[in-house]
Amino acid sequence: MQLKHLRTLLSPQDGAAKVTCMAWSQNNAKFAVCTVDRVVLLYDEHGERRDKFSTKPADMKYGRKSYMVKGMAFSPDSTKIAIGQTDNIIYVYKIGEDWGDKKVICNKFIQTSAVTCLQWPAEYIIVFGLAEGKVRLANTKTNKSSTIYGTDSYVVSLTTNCSGKGILSGHADGTIVRYFFDDEGSGESQGKLVNHPCPPYALAWATNSIVAAGCDRRIVAYGKEGHVLQTFDYSRDPLEREFTTAAASPGGQSVVLGSYDRLRVLNWSPRRNIWEEAKPKEIANLYTITALAWKRDGSRLCAGTLCGGVEQFDCCLRRSIYKNKFELTYVGPSQVIVKNLSSGTRVVLKSHYGYEVEEVKILGKERYLVAHTSDTLLLGDLNTNRLSEVAWQGSGGNEKYFFENENVCMIFNAGELTLVEYGSNDTLGSVRTEFMNPHLISVRINERRQRGMEDNKKLAYLVDIKTIAIVDLIGGYNIGTISHESRVDWLELNETGHKLLFRDRKLRLHLYDIESCSKTMILNFCSYVQWVPGSDVLVAQNRNNLCVWYNIEAPERVTTSSIRGDVVGLERDGGKTEVMVTEGVTTVAYTLDEGLIEFGTAIDDGNYTRATAFLETLEMTPETEAMWKTLSKLSLEAKQLHIAERCFSALGHVAKARFLHETNEIADQVSREYGGEGTDSYQVRARLAMLEKNYKLAEMIFLEQNAVEEAMDMYQELHRWDECIAVAEAKGHPALEKLRRGYYQWLMDTQQEERAGELQESQGDGLAAISLYLKAGLPAKAARLVLNREELLANMELVEHITAALIKGELYERAGDLFEKIRNPQRALECYCKGSAFMKAVELARVAFPAEVVRLEEAWGDHLVQQKQLDAAINHYIEARCSIKAIEAALGARQWKKAIYILDLQDRNTASKYYPRVAQHYASLQEYEIAEELYTKGDRTKDAIDMYTQAGRWEQAHKLAMKCMRPEDISVLYITQAQEMETQGKYREAERLYVTVEEPDLAISMFKKHKLYDDMIRLVGKHHPDLLSDTHLHLGKELEAEGRLQEAEYHYLEAQEWKATVNMYRSNGLWEEAYRVAKAHGGANAHKHVAYLWAKSLGGEAAVRLLNKLGLLEAAIDHAADNCSFEFAFELSRLALKHKTPEIHLRYAMYLEDEGKFEEAEAEFIKAGKPKEAVLMFVHNQDWEAAQRVAEAHDPDSVAEVLVGQARGALEEKDFQKAEGLLLRAQRPGLALNYYKEAGLWSDALRICKDYVPGQLEALQEEYEREATKKGARGMEGLVEQARQWEQAGEYSRAVDCYLKVRDAGSSSLVEKCWLKAAELSIKFLPPPRSLEVVRAVGPQLIGIGKHSAAAELYLNLDLVKEAIDAFIEGEEWNKAKRVAKELDPRYEDYVDQCYKEFLKSQGKVDSLVGVDVVAALDLYVEQGQWDKCIETATKQNYKILHKYVALYATHLIREGGYAQALALYVQHGAPANPQNFNIYKRIFTDMVSSPGTNSAEAYHNWADLRDVLFNLCENLVKSSEANSPAHEEFETMLLIAHYYATRSAAQSVKELETVAAKLSVSLLRHTQLLPADKAFYEAGIAAKAVGWENMAFIFLNRFLDLTDAIEEGTLDALDHSDFQDTDIPFEVPLPAKQHVPEAQREEVRDWVLTVSMDQRLEQVLPRDERGAYEASLVAASTGVRALPCLITGYPILRNKIEFKRPGKAANKKNWNKFLMAIKTSHSPVCQDVLKFISQWCGGLPSTSFSFQ
Repeated sequence: MQLKHLRTLLSPQDGAAKVTCMAWSQNNAKFAVCTVDRVVLLYDEHGERRDKFSTKPADMKYGRKSYMVKGMAFSPDSTKIAIGQTDNIIYVYKIGEDWGDKKVICNKFIQTSAVTCLQWPAEYIIVFGLAEGKVRLANTKTNKSSTIYGTDSYVVSLTTNCSGKGILSGHADGTIVRYFFDDEGSGESQGKLVNHPCPPYALAWATNSIVAAGCDRRIVAYGKEGHVLQTFDYSRDPLEREFTTAAASPGGQSVVLGSYDRLRVLNWSPRRNIWEEAKPKEIANLYTITALAWKRDGSRLCAGTLCGGVEQFDCCLRRSIYKNKFELTYVGPSQVIVKNLSSGTRVVLKSHYGYEVEEVKILGKERYLVAHTSDTLLLGDLNTNRLSEVAWQGSGGNEKYFFENENVCMIFNAGELTLVEYGSNDTLGSVRTEFMNPHLISVRINERRQRGMEDNKKLAYLVDIKTIAIVDLIGGYNIGTISHESRVDWLELNETGHKLLFRDRKLRLHLYDIESCSKTMILNFCSYVQWVPGSDVLVAQNRNNLCVWYNIEAPERVTTSSIRGDVVGLERDGGKTEVMVTEGVTTVAYTLDEGLIEFGTAIDDGNYTRATAFLETLEMTPETEAMWKTLSKLSLEAKQLHIAERCFSALGHVAKARFLHETNEIADQVSREYGGEGTDSYQVRARLAMLEKNYKLAEMIFLEQNAVEEAMDMYQELHRWDECIAVAEAKGHPALEKLRRGYYQWLMDTQQEERAGELQESQGDGLAAISLYLKAGLPAKAARLVLNREELLANMELVEHITAALIKGELYERAGDLFEKIRNPQRALECYCKGSAFMKAVELARVAFPAEVVRLEEAWGDHLVQQKQLDAAINHYIEARCSIKAIEAALGARQWKKAIYILDLQDRNTASKYYPRVAQHYASLQEYEIAEELYTKGDRTKDAIDMYTQAGRWEQAHKLAMKCMRPEDISVLYITQAQEMETQGKYREAERLYVTVEEPDLAISMFKKHKLYDDMIRLVGKHHPDLLSDTHLHLGKELEAEGRLQEAEYHYLEAQEWKATVNMYRSNGLWEEAYRVAKAHGGANAHKHVAYLWAKSLGGEAAVRLLNKLGLLEAAIDHAADNCSFEFAFELSRLALKHKTPEIHLRYAMYLEDEGKFEEAEAEFIKAGKPKEAVLMFVHNQDWEAAQRVAEAHDPDSVAEVLVGQARGALEEKDFQKAEGLLLRAQRPGLALNYYKEAGLWSDALRICKDYVPGQLEALQEEYEREATKKGARGMEGLVEQARQWEQAGEYSRAVDCYLKVRDAGSSSLVEKCWLKAAELSIKFLPPPRSLEVVRAVGPQLIGIGKHSAAAELYLNLDLVKEAIDAFIEGEEWNKAKRVAKELDPRYEDYVDQCYKEFLKSQGKVDSLVGVDVVAALDLYVEQGQWDKCIETATKQNYKILHKYVALYATHLIREGGYAQALALYVQHGAPANPQNFNIYKRIFTDMVSSPGTNSAEAYHNWADLRDVLFNLCENLVKSSEANSPAHEEFETMLLIAHYYATRSAAQSVKELETVAAKLSVSLLRHTQLLPADKAFYEAGIAAKAVGWENMAFIFLNRFLDLTDAIEEGTLDALDHSDFQDTDIPFEVPLPAKQHVPEAQREEVRDWVLTVSMDQRLEQVLPRDERGAYEASLVAASTGVRALPCLITGYPILRNKIEFKRPGKAANKKNWNKFLMAIKTSHSPVCQDVLKFISQWCGGLPSTSFSFQ
């Protein structure tokens, strides 16, 4: 690497004024220099000074010169600068992204000694060294600093490695220490690395070693573990002095060391693995180098000197120009800067592995970088500056790159496709494929983010011509394979990667759904297809139809419109989507329905707000209404209730909209009051359940929250009184009776007598219920009630009334029961018969009327038959002696044996008509003998013969037939039977029957009809041999049509028709069979013709071999070319006749050109050796790019001709820039000059002339001025245009004069711009006296039009500080005036302050006093009692001030009795560990634990606030000087108590945790020294009593009563402690000043204790555990061992301990699991909050997982 001096940024002074430090920003845009006068100067990347600001001392009382700046570094985002000072402080200044942004201090870190050096390696992390030897870290996010490591020796130097993940510090004793934040897998050691012989002031960490040097004039290179690699000794060189500073290049390949008048350069040689010294850069009178800073891209090095000079050097190994458009600067072996010469943008290309970059190419429309190293491939996108480096083994440069996708580079190499995502250093994936056409590959990389989806990267590609594979690139697995029947020629995934479109060679468009693996053919004759960008809408063309699918999920629903041309593209911009169609010579735009597109996309992406916005722009139509309905459903599911409300409003569902409006108001109110999501509130959840008509769920939600009234109100509003009363009963609601009365009254009012009757019956009022049932027309219910109650049966009038009603209602059976009950058998029997209750009737008749039984049995049987219960009827008919009915019933019920039994008992005439029916059944069971017997009994012998015939039992049939039939009848019977057999498919049996009766023709016809040709031929040969040949031919044709080829061949050959056989096999592609038949049965040439066609179908070497064998090769090639079978022709020529290949290429190229396939034609012309033809083809079609490409590559003589032609085309389209570029490339600048002059574009003409024909510049300038004078460019616009032209021409003085002449009252903004431009140009380009004159003229003008800031900035540019301050004051911009005075001339600070105070007085702005004297303003707020304003103002000040006033306000609130507000104050602002605040905290705690109404689930949030404040306080105490003091221990105890109280309130909200709540109340007794003892014992006793621990309850409540008496007496001396011996409940507790439990509750306790003590059923002993100690005591009295308390219950943990990360924190496993289970079942948010707090307090939860969601 060589250094070349570029410029002097800062001129040196005469004496010593050293540059203390310098730094380049990470984005290479800013360079900072800090001079000896502690001012930071800021330069841009071109070396222009753009800004400056003064640093400030840690304390102004020591003066501005009390310190030096020793270290300076930019933040990684380049918006901040850290300044390390010797007055023990680091300031971080926010300088902003733009020049002139306000400089503010955003962090400061006070240290214990001077800061000596500083680095900013990573976001939020500043590393610095101190004079006391420590290396520390400052975190700008937390505003805290901490020590990384400490030594006893002054830190002289500090540097980082290339990645910023490691640091090196050099110390005054020569020690070099290494430390890693992340060793990046290198495994290198940390700690003391080297002991250098002298203090290593010059220290650099390069890629492969560490370079150190100092006052001994030796440079030593150390290896990675501290061994010496090389030494460069200059100690004997009299001209060399000590080395003061060093810097490594950003790539780590070079190191520069500074000494006196000299810069020494070391370059690392990767081949030799050593440092090589380059020629040193020697500059006389430079003096000692005090600071070095290397630009982050490695292209510039700046050196600061002892005399205050800053010199800039250019660093590079070599430079080259790429295609006249890009400059490539190799700043190191592994780092290249690529600069776009036209735009000036730069990209740094760097190998992160340190490999040497071999070659850089810029491809893909000059947007993408490709570079190779020995082991990697570097890729980059110049537009987005995303760079990648992936491992890549060299493959001889055979890779093909495709840049069609903006996110991914596709690389083809040796049949493998590799994907690399720009900005990622890993390959995205690679697959095997032979298809390199980008239309056959589709990649989608996070193109449209969807809700719930992090990354979405998918690839679709062709495995072979008919198979598509779809791959998930994140997981690297195949998610779909599509096998298609024909060749695929285009495919594309949609943006979300869920759908794949592909088209085959037959122009059929298919849609594939990846999730469901379903393929749908959606369009035929598809000539164009495209997804609409940013959506899942599809546009395609089918002949003259434009087809649009707005909802691709329903591919059958397509919107079609007619068009008259071809679709050429899609344009989507400004909320409008247009399909561009060429109709003849014009292009017509067809607009798509944007609402449908946007709506579908928004719904897919889950963006319902966007969907609503689009629907609101549409008019209400059936389609829009359907969309509103869809959106309403989805938004309800997603709990986006405001959107759902809007949907229902649009749909006109007023009730739902109103209901949701009220619900939203509830949700918003909950959100305001409690924070979080309002939709999680129980009221909102219950109302949503009501909206879904799921009232049980709503009830459950209400009751979970104990909102009984709300549940009852819901049911009453819905008139669901039963559920309402059920809730009231379950919860013992006092309004139960009132509800019941109201319900009854409502039922009567609404004429619901049945429900009213049921209500009266349930309440025991039978008469009233019966009256209501009868009134409601329900006599059956009345009868049931009477039958169940004996006392009602005695009321005969009532019974008569009911029976009459029952008979009237045709409820005969119930009437019969009632008559039987009142002993009226006659009426009962009548009713039973009428009601068909025959069982009851028969039973009654057997007792009361025996003669009626037979009649009833028959009637019963008839009734059962009517009811289709035939089985049951048989026995009743037998009982009634009705034989015929019994037989019918048995047959109907298929009781065959029973039927035969009954028939055998009957006479022959009666039985004969029933036997055949039974016989048919047995025949169906193939029990033919029984059937034959039954047929015979019934005189039906013919039926028996039919039966045997159907069963194929010819012998039995014949035997029977011969007995009873004539021969002609038998013949008819057999033919009929044979036809039946035929219909049943029993052909052999039918044939036997036909032949038996001598009818073979009928059998032949049958076999032909059923295509049983073998059987047919057999019978024809047997019975008609003369018709055999015709039959074979006829059958051959039929079989060919059916595809049964071998059988057809047999029949054709049998009929001597070999040609028909050959054609049949040819048409079916069976060449071997065709050839075989032709050779065996055809003539001499037949098989040759077949062989030729066969070869064509084979292709490849097989075809060549075949044709060579036949001697037809050359003729075959010519024939193939004539018939456009070029692939076959190429194949044959390639394999056998290579000399014919160019001729075929040429013929193929001409054919392709005629077909319009120009790119393919180009390739063929070149292969044919005719590139000129290809150029002419492209020129003819005006495809200039292609013409030029071909000309450059293959016919250089045509290049200029192509460029000039292309330029003419561009000029016709008025694209002058493009035309200019083309003419310059064609080396015709004169033409470009003429064109610009003709178009009146003088500025462009001047530019071209200046750059390319400088000799004509003067003449052209004069010509232009004459032209401008002719036009008479007077007035404002003329002046402005003229000024701009002067400015572009570099005539700045004239431009300034022109701009200053602009005067126009009508357009003040233009006037202002012109004045500012004049001033800017004068400052930049004119001498100082002239620029001062211009600024003094422009400044007052700007002030006059109210642009005070602009005027002030102009004054500041020329250091006119007083004028700038006056401008700011006049514009009332006081802050800016103060800042200018403070930073640039402190003499004016008092002047500004004085002006400001006078302004405030005159304006009467008291609030603004805050900005001048904050403390005074705050004290004034306190005096006026404006506490909120005071705290709000103090919040903006520092922490100390804020907490002074927070403490004052809290004290005020406590005095007013508002401990809750005081607590809220500390919840909001935190609890600092200030000892003066301790009494406030204790008072809040005391007031809280003493206040009534806190023993409930509702008090949880108050306890949680107290707990959180105390936790915050304890955390702050740990970090303060008060750590482990008695006060700290007391607050830790208070925190534990607050935790118990909060956990108890949470447990009280969940039924399953009532024992946990009780245990917590008991555990709190051990802290009664801090709690009101009477209240604690009362709560513990009541809790124990509630869960049934009566012993404990009795003892605790007894103690409570003793305490209340002691409070009355004013002394605790009379207390008896015997019950609490050997427990940890303290005896010595403070006497409560007042009673904490109301009188009524005290009396209740007194009564209960008295009752229990009178019963004497309880032992007055506290329960004991396995230790023999009181079960809630932490200390075992016998051993003195102290157990840990459980975090959930406070009880001692004896076994099954769950330990937390924080020592001393544990829980009983059983209690812990119980608590977790309760949370999972109840989803209690307060219990979840307890768990969250335990996680914070105890350093995380144990391994049993739990989620807060």
